Amino acid sequence: MNILAIDASGLSGSVAYISDYKLVGEYYICHKLTHSQTIMPMLEHLRSMIGLDLEQVDAVAVTSGPGSFTGIRIGVATAKAMALALGVPIIGIPTLDVMANNMTFTDKLICPIMDARRNQVYTSLYRWKENTLQRVEEHLAISIDELLEKVAGEEVIFLGDGVDVMRSKITEQMGNKAHFAPSFLHMQRASVLAHLACQAYERGEMENADDFVPMYLRKSQAERELEEREKGAN
Repeated sequence: MNILAIDASGLSGSVAYISDYKLVGEYYICHKLTHSQTIMPMLEHLRSMIGLDLEQVDAVAVTSGPGSFTGIRIGVATAKAMALALGVPIIGIPTLDVMANNMTFTDKLICPIMDARRNQVYTSLYRWKENTLQRVEEHLAISIDELLEKVAGEEVIFLGDGVDVMRSKITEQMGNKAHFAPSFLHMQRASVLAHLACQAYERGEMENADDFVPMYLRKSQAERELEEREKGAN
């Protein structure tokens, strides 16, 4: 099976191509450029460098959220357009699941966190059991204080862009029970997304591109601010 994967759900952006679980190529950028400036050029460079015949693609994978509202929309719109043009299904994998899979075969609780502003994070919790990473908590949009209450007493590995914002608070409350992934494993990557999409493809977990809906967990900041202004006007 051949999977083309696209991630634009957070600060970083990446694309990858995997064939029968073998990573053929990946482009990754975590810099000041916007996803609208990087995703299509990265896809074109990847296609050119590996001589990719798009007709060989069996499915397009995309991180389905949560994360940056604008980034998710760019990634999903790009994935949908490609899937429709190629006549192939789309496979959505939650961003937090992709991040958690950066940490392999540890006995510690794995906790990806994405900065959701206003002292909030997007998060979930994962454990390795019988050589399989299992999610043991729903995808959540909660305050960092609520999260730290949930993991109190546990040995936890934190990763994600939320670490840069919340590290001091986490360390203050958890001490040496808090561990942080190295910087090169902090972010979600399209190569991991592609691997998980291969597993989903084998299970038949695919969708028609027209029917695919991303996962936001909450309304965007612009929508929340509009609602607050409307309430104030009333």
